Amino acid sequence: MQRALVLDFGGVVTRTLFETHDATEDALGLSRGTLTWRGPFDPNSDALWQQMLNGDISERDYYALRTSQVSELIGADWQQMSEFVRAARGADPAAVIRPEALAAIEQAKADGHKLAILSNELDLFYGPQFRQQLSFMNDIDTIVDATYTKILKPDRRAYAECCMQLAMTAGDCVFVDDQIPNVKGATEYGMIAVAFDVRKPREGFANALTLLNQ
Repeated sequence: MQRALVLDFGGVVTRTLFETHDATEDALGLSRGTLTWRGPFDPNSDALWQQMLNGDISERDYYALRTSQVSELIGADWQQMSEFVRAARGADPAAVIRPEALAAIEQAKADGHKLAILSNELDLFYGPQFRQQLSFMNDIDTIVDATYTKILKPDRRAYAECCMQLAMTAGDCVFVDDQIPNVKGATEYGMIAVAFDVRKPREGFANALTLLNQ
């Protein structure tokens, strides 16, 4: 039975910025330990992350504020999250891709399933050139990016658009996201949803592949 593996991008396909502080500090000429915000890896120490979890600010607001803070630290004038990401991750985008994600994409394709990316900010955060340097993106059947659609998860229209482009029913799509509101939105729409724990990527993808092949 053919199904579709639908992946969020940032945090699921890529390692989070929280996981790559050392590399970011090196790339930006900052002393090690300068960046202390840890998001889901230490939520109690990240007040801004707590505000996002409580719904006081959006995910975009969170990263816009972090972008502004880091920009000020290095004397830059970044206006977009993509400027931060490009500066932090440089000319080697493949280095921040989770190997577990690559393995899951390869396995899902080998098993005859469709593949999709459903993101709120793929090109907004990373810039359009980022994904053009990733060879595995050629295996993705469709990309639904709110950078262009302006419809953010968990709006049900985002999931509907992805299903339409895949020509698949919601119940035949296994959706993976690290943000609980987005997972709940997918479930309410009728998708099979996996709450991805960025601290346990191997487990998250194993769960997704099991559901994909049931």
